Amino acid sequence: MRHLQPRDLHAYLASGAQPLLLDVREAWEYQICHLPDSTLLPMGQVLQQYQTLDSARETVIICHHGVRSQQVAFFLESRGFKNLINLSGGIDAWAKTVDPHMSTY
Repeated sequence: MRHLQPRDLHAYLASGAQPLLLDVREAWEYQICHLPDSTLLPMGQVLQQYQTLDSARETVIICHHGVRSQQVAFFLESRGFKNLINLSGGIDAWAKTVDPHMSTY
């Protein structure tokens, strides 16, 4: 698993990279704020639905502060996923450093 700071992920996405942006927060959190084109799969549903994900696709895992996303990344790694990126600091850090107009909670 790699870790990217929000500014680094922003630059990576701006370069044309198209990883899966996997948001593992709850639906109510996702409704408040999320990255465009991200996919919601709450952490509590990952165990039942991880097989629907492409294990070869580069995947950025996102949560509120980076803790849940790291736990999900460890789980996915244990299931053979190799191209995972944890968003350090989560969506909260993204809002503070990349998009100050984004809603926070």
